[in-house]
Amino acid sequence: MNPAPTALLAEDEPLLARALQADLERLWPELRVLATVGDGATAVEQALARRPSLCFFDIRMPGLSGLEAAQALAEEWPEGVAFPLLVFVTAYDQYALQAFEAQAVDYLVKPVQAPRLASCVQRLKKRLAAAPEGIEQTLAQLRALLGATPAATAATAAGAAAAAVPRLQVIQASAGALVHMVPVDEVLYFEAADKYLRVVTAEREHLIRLSLRELLPQIDPQQFWQVHRSLVVRAGAIATALRDESGKVFLTLRGRPERLTASRLYAHLFKGM
Repeated sequence: MNPAPTALLAEDEPLLARALQADLERLWPELRVLATVGDGATAVEQALARRPSLCFFDIRMPGLSGLEAAQALAEEWPEGVAFPLLVFVTAYDQYALQAFEAQAVDYLVKPVQAPRLASCVQRLKKRLAAAPEGIEQTLAQLRALLGATPAATAATAAGAAAAAVPRLQVIQASAGALVHMVPVDEVLYFEAADKYLRVVTAEREHLIRLSLRELLPQIDPQQFWQVHRSLVVRAGAIATALRDESGKVFLTLRGRPERLTASRLYAHLFKGM
């Protein structure tokens, strides 16, 4: 006998969260809601701790968005454990809905209508009753939704708007009263660190107050590859890539001694020709 399905709800609007939970209890009495959280980081933390069968992620949440939370969850999920089915909850956005439909991802539009939730529940029940889905299918869907490949076309309105942002040529990194002018062409990698971004060249590193989310539209995705949710590396600076059994890839760089890690979500970038 299969154990009762479990769910995690991530929604930052308490009224909507309570309404969704009440509707799920009515439509799916066997489903046990393990937790309801209001931000993306807590959603990832609770999902990793509780390992639910399903995750309902609001697209717009404080901190990590629903897609970013799903990305973090996929990168940190333990090997050999069934990955939860994902349902994204979003306000009406034609670009987002087209992207979800193209990848056959379950989604709900706010305000969630009972008939639409009922059909979603039926699909989820069928998927849970079938053979467990491998994480590779989820990774492929997330790659498409996040535009994870270097040559990917933006799938959302925000991504389309980003194409018009001028490319960053020089980074102005302040150190007290001194400002270092760092040519982007000299940067080997960018790494998110708390509220800062590490800008690493062959000679030294700098800290700037800029998020990775703000940086990405300003750099060339053909030259700089995102290899982890917190790491972007210049492709031409990568010397070797070694894949381990878990699907992660370890990178060495020209001009730097450290070894960097590419997550399973981006491991497909490193294939022999």
